[in-house]
Amino acid sequence: MSKVVMQTIVSVDGFIATDDDQVGPLFDWFGTGDRPLYENGPLVTGRSYDYYRPMLDAIGALVVGRHVFDITDGWGGRPPAGDHCVVVSHRPAPDGWDTSAPFHFVDDVSDAVRLAKELAGDRTVSIAAGDVGGQIFEAGLVDEVALDVVPVVFGTGKRYFGRLSKQVLLEDPDEVVQGDRVLHLRFRVRK
Repeated sequence: MSKVVMQTIVSVDGFIATDDDQVGPLFDWFGTGDRPLYENGPLVTGRSYDYYRPMLDAIGALVVGRHVFDITDGWGGRPPAGDHCVVVSHRPAPDGWDTSAPFHFVDDVSDAVRLAKELAGDRTVSIAAGDVGGQIFEAGLVDEVALDVVPVVFGTGKRYFGRLSKQVLLEDPDEVVQGDRVLHLRFRVRK
């Protein structure tokens, strides 16, 4: 049975981007070390590598919202993590989209998670944080929350959990790893 993990890089005050989708220094820690995270990838410190690399390897499917899909131009038809990408959208794939690319368009968050679990098999389903991630989290479909906290305060922007309407309790941190310019945290969701 696959585990569902909501994950992304976040500012200390809980933002994943500015209102105009800029990430500022959130990814600057991808360049602070001497170990490539993947072939020709960003260099990170050993502690970040030892935490992040196994997490990337475990991902079987990624769930994102249509906004993320659109601003990344669908990563050129290749999921940035895992073998499949499930896009939550009320719109179909863009005109001219390569239908053989491992992307699946679903219009409901519960159906998206169900399909991602099926596609991931025993591997992890990674949920991109933000509005869609928050909806999945609030629906009780997330098992763990992983935050890569960067020492910057945005003040305003797009929130990690989107717009939650209820309080959700997490367990004590499972993992706390201090990297260079990033703190990796992982919490189980209290069920």
